[in-house]
Amino acid sequence: MHDITIFGIALALAMDAFAVAAGVAASIHSVTDRHIFRLCWHFGLFQFLMPIIGWSIGEGLLVLIKNIAPWVAFGLLCFLGLKMIWESGHIEAKGKYYDPTRGWSLIGLSVATSLDALAVGVSLALVQVSILRAAIIIGLVAFCITFVGVKVGNRIGFYAGQWAERAGGVVLIVIAFNILLQR
Repeated sequence: MHDITIFGIALALAMDAFAVAAGVAASIHSVTDRHIFRLCWHFGLFQFLMPIIGWSIGEGLLVLIKNIAPWVAFGLLCFLGLKMIWESGHIEAKGKYYDPTRGWSLIGLSVATSLDALAVGVSLALVQVSILRAAIIIGLVAFCITFVGVKVGNRIGFYAGQWAERAGGVVLIVIAFNILLQR
């Protein structure tokens, strides 16, 4: 898989982080450097770790389903893309946290925004992608996109995040079809 494709996956995965960071920033009266660092660090770290965990799970599955692996990856990515698009229109499905920049609330948001990366890690194992390089790209992109999300959210509010998440879902679906075409 080319770095451009991995970068596209990373951008798509980071749209959740963007949307959440924008929403958090929109809800905070005065965003500080500490808010920015906590969100960027945690979202980037979890986006880095989850694909590795998913890849480890997927490696064990590879021997069993090597012939259908591209179809499984296609299905997972399409499901995640459609889920992101659906959730962008159903804000209540994401839940609300009392203080999203501290403690367990921050951990919960970090996990929630990176669960898609876990499934992508499984998909990457199924198409035999080297995970460390991919995870670094995914984590760094999430860190940067979270930063942008905080800045944008602080200026224009929560609703911009919904459109970004929809775009991320569409990108995942396009990448899913690309995997089938490369078979």
